[in-house]
Amino acid sequence: MDQPAFVAALGGIFEHSPWVADRAFSEQPFASVDGLHAAMTAAVARAAEREKLTLLRAHPELAGKAAVRGELTSDSSKEQSGAGLSQCSQEEFALLTELNRRYNAKFGFPFILAVKGHDRASVIGEFARRVEQDRTSEFAESLAQIARITRYRLEALVTG
Repeated sequence: MDQPAFVAALGGIFEHSPWVADRAFSEQPFASVDGLHAAMTAAVARAAEREKLTLLRAHPELAGKAAVRGELTSDSSKEQSGAGLSQCSQEEFALLTELNRRYNAKFGFPFILAVKGHDRASVIGEFARRVEQDRTSEFAESLAQIARITRYRLEALVTG
């Protein structure tokens, strides 16, 4: 693929951040999905802090306003639904809303979790634990979670 086709095909792997695919393009050829993913995550690692923050902020809140309004990307919608977040009780939704508020106020970006393998209770438990962390730890953890999310997305794209 040429660079525009590559970015068009893979630009959505990192939520609203086609710059990741654009920067990884120069690392080709890729011998495997692992190699492609490594190049993409390395592009993020080399990015400036403000770019990383923009990447974090490109992710939607879990069970947040975008989900309620039906504005999630197709991948985010499937991921959140798979964890049962689209079937929250009123109490769970209220708790997630409060956790989203606290987390955003404390860290300046949304809570990010690779929800595959989680259910509502484990998502809420992880959310409650991580909102108590320090910003440096959460910044790093959120980038690690994005790496997990994007690995799942890339695998699904390549095998799907």
